[in-house]
Amino acid sequence: MTRNTTIAGRLREVFLNGHWIAATNYREQLQSVNWQQATQKVGDLNTIAALTFHINYYLAGLLSAFETGKLEIRDRYSFDLPPITSEADWNHLVTTLLDNAEKFAQTVQQMDDAVFDQPFIDEKYGTFLRNIEGVIEHSYYHLGQISLIRKLIAEGEG
Repeated sequence: MTRNTTIAGRLREVFLNGHWIAATNYREQLQSVNWQQATQKVGDLNTIAALTFHINYYLAGLLSAFETGKLEIRDRYSFDLPPITSEADWNHLVTTLLDNAEKFAQTVQQMDDAVFDQPFIDEKYGTFLRNIEGVIEHSYYHLGQISLIRKLIAEGEG
């Protein structure tokens, strides 16, 4: 199996269909949450909706960078979630994340293996591989948070 196929599989695992690392994935966690739960504050933690937006912000930004060669996202905007005031708003955010996750995995799967060792946009950002692995690690980190927040909300501690 080539690196592109292996890495694309890891992306699909965290977002769409996997259970190996976390025993769950974004699709399972988010599709069982309604918009009120997604926007419910638990202490000083981020909401599920904010975390969903945050992860999608990076996926969309890196997809754009893959296409244009320009990295135009900024960390300071990564939690600028527009208001979620209905189930339709929430479903749109979830669908957008899952669609971008599949596009991201497809893009990685189509990359020539030599691309992974090349600098990503600017050498200061490291290689394509480092950035793609960063997406996987970052996504698992926030998937754990989402899972825990869901449990806290279900237990009524939110």
